[in-house]
Amino acid sequence: MPRLARSGGPAGDGRPPRVARRLRATGVVQGVGFRPFVYNLARRLGLDGWVRNTSSGVEIHVEGSSEAVEDFPRLLTDEKPPRAFLATLDVETDDCEGSASFVISPSVAEQWAYQLVSPDIAVCDDCRRELLDTADRRYRYPFTNCTNCGPRFTIIEDLPYDRERTTMRVFAMCPDCRREYGDPADRRFHAEPDACPVCGPDVMLLRGRSGADGGNGDRPSGAVETVADRGYEAIVAAASALREGRIVAVKGLGGFHLACDATDGEAVLELKRRKGRPHKPLAVMFTDLGQVRRHCRVDDAEAALLQSVEAPIVLVEWRGPGAGLEPDGELGSGAAGERDEAERPVSPEVAVRQRYLGAMLPYTPLHVLLLREAGRPLVMTSGNLAEEPIVKAWDEIERLSHIPDLYLVHDRDIYARYDDSVAQVRRGRPRLIRRSRGYAPFPVRLPRALPQVLACGAELKNTFCLTRDDNAFLSQHIGDLENLETLEHFEASIDLYERLFRLDPEIVAYDLHPEYLATKYALALGGGGDPSRLEKVGVQHHHAHVAACLVENGRTEPLIGVSLDGLGYGDDGALWGGEILVCDLLGYRRAAHLEYVPLAGGALAIQRPARTAAGWLAALLDIAAVERARRVGLEIGDEELTTVLRQVETGTNAPLTSSCGRLFDCLAALAGVRTAVTYEAQAAIELEMVSAAGAAPYPFDVEEGAGVGGAAVVRLGALLEAALADLEAGGGAQVVGSRLHATLAAIVLDVCRRLRAAEDLNAVALSGGCFQNRLLSELCEVALEGDGFEVLTHARVPANDGGLALGQAAVAGYTVLSRRGLLDESPDPGAT
Repeated sequence: MPRLARSGGPAGDGRPPRVARRLRATGVVQGVGFRPFVYNLARRLGLDGWVRNTSSGVEIHVEGSSEAVEDFPRLLTDEKPPRAFLATLDVETDDCEGSASFVISPSVAEQWAYQLVSPDIAVCDDCRRELLDTADRRYRYPFTNCTNCGPRFTIIEDLPYDRERTTMRVFAMCPDCRREYGDPADRRFHAEPDACPVCGPDVMLLRGRSGADGGNGDRPSGAVETVADRGYEAIVAAASALREGRIVAVKGLGGFHLACDATDGEAVLELKRRKGRPHKPLAVMFTDLGQVRRHCRVDDAEAALLQSVEAPIVLVEWRGPGAGLEPDGELGSGAAGERDEAERPVSPEVAVRQRYLGAMLPYTPLHVLLLREAGRPLVMTSGNLAEEPIVKAWDEIERLSHIPDLYLVHDRDIYARYDDSVAQVRRGRPRLIRRSRGYAPFPVRLPRALPQVLACGAELKNTFCLTRDDNAFLSQHIGDLENLETLEHFEASIDLYERLFRLDPEIVAYDLHPEYLATKYALALGGGGDPSRLEKVGVQHHHAHVAACLVENGRTEPLIGVSLDGLGYGDDGALWGGEILVCDLLGYRRAAHLEYVPLAGGALAIQRPARTAAGWLAALLDIAAVERARRVGLEIGDEELTTVLRQVETGTNAPLTSSCGRLFDCLAALAGVRTAVTYEAQAAIELEMVSAAGAAPYPFDVEEGAGVGGAAVVRLGALLEAALADLEAGGGAQVVGSRLHATLAAIVLDVCRRLRAAEDLNAVALSGGCFQNRLLSELCEVALEGDGFEVLTHARVPANDGGLALGQAAVAGYTVLSRRGLLDESPDPGAT
């Protein structure tokens, strides 16, 4: 055997010496075709060696000519697969091993090592073409995928990413699939979810054993039988049922959808009735972008987002005069049925009183086939009851038993629950409203490495966040943490993330609200039997919002934070929600806030905005103002009003709040838009839908030093008096809503100007659920930028409570590092 020098080649044979390099790649480098890419690149350059998955990423050994070896790292970075993300690429000199070829070696598990995990990827164009090609062996096969698309996070049980550690391990590859899997020239080379009609998952159509149609409550819970249809015929039968007005539960990537014909108003109403969701808008899946454009106005940025590999639900503007604004039932299935099939409009029942429709495109082969067979847009809403987690497994299906008429299911197990992501495009930039499928568990980069933190989030739109090094793993959407089922989903998902990313948190961050289940969970955690091992850090709600915006924008320095939302527990026990802070990642000072007003009935007032309006008028003006409001349309009965006035006068069950969300509720109820709600922020959303830019702001007063700790207080009495006067003069909801939006932007600008003069701060971060409001966000951004401020906003992380855990994790990590004397940064002297 020839002697090998460190620089490679056999001594004295006259050939150029061989050199070798060892490369270690981290990031999203498994499940995205990275090993096949490395293999083909090495072969192209004439290099020998090997590539293998490890628990921390991908390890590569290459050897050959000096020129080719030197080119390899550059080409690796420049030509990597489109879904790969290189966080690091370490290259070091290595000994030649005498390899005579390049191979993909078996994976190596490493204790406590971790790597990033790819989100699920929408079906690629190549697989879509095969799916519809009558000559292809995967013609109409609903689980077609390759290294560039298909399930990833939802099927992975552990790492390294190999088939035996996914839910695909039960499907043994047939000879044809095995040949593709081993062929370097095939795009299914080492595609772990690879399958075909011979060896892969199958689809079938099921119904309740009772045979009853219409989701009757007397159907045996969870009892189903197989309909005669399997495979593609099951999809054809499901599509036919949908066209007939039936409701079908469809098992997708991360759980079940509930589907119906979006052009059939009666079917949509029935789905809403059975699901217990009378008003909340439903998402609609369209066959292709052309079909979306026949129903909605879609700009280039929205089109790109709809067709992206993440394929979220995108809120786009409906076409037609007043689309979606008609009263319930005005355009039902009868009117639609008289139209030509190609012109059937999406029923306004899908999103009542909305100008925007949640549109998405088919992102799995199953959805592609179902939409083509149905021939019309389909409602695709999460398969759950109101506020419960999405159903993902057959043993949970009884939770849906009274809703669907039929079940289109498959036998590939879903390991991780995964709701659809929701986004909007504003000022040309995609903004996530719900971050889940296609985005999680891809991390957000932290400004610096932190200790391992578990941040438990809040109650509504819950997500959690775990950190390791400079990665913040913000979870997929969990849901409203208000019931046992969602709590179990929360706990199981934390366990999964800790296992995948080899995490053992030493710090736990939590919201200050003592009644949140997430807070109770955090405070009850021990540290492997030693509670003292876990350092617990409470993080104020609005500080966490602004901190999340800071982290997303890669900033750490003190700035002005504007945090507007429904409510968050304040340091003084009040319900905050209209806050302007001076803060960084270590602390904050409350610089200004909307004035405190009693919330008569507490949580009941959130459900009944009419109570908020009556109570605020009584508290800030007088009882006569309440009667004036009733004469111009405030709907509240005598008995309820008497209760509200007593609660305001005595302070009984009337917690104080500075909430911006409740201010929207108050004006929406005054203007007759919405006096009672069935989903979060309904009144505020419907008021936004009738509002426009260009209105004059209402008067307001900023009283310096009037609040606790010297905070400025924004007085609202003049605003309410002026709004009432508008209504008495015949101005409607559009006038009041437009002026309210203009007023809030004026308040933000006024207070930020004061703080710039006093604190020498010029950067402003906008966060909190109210900044999901397109009009409010744009008015604030334009006003601040026009005055010379630098404005930081959210895009990849939701502005609402879905991004809160990221801010909690950062604040807790920085706080503990500061306590330990390990931070270079010093806290803002004015922060608390």
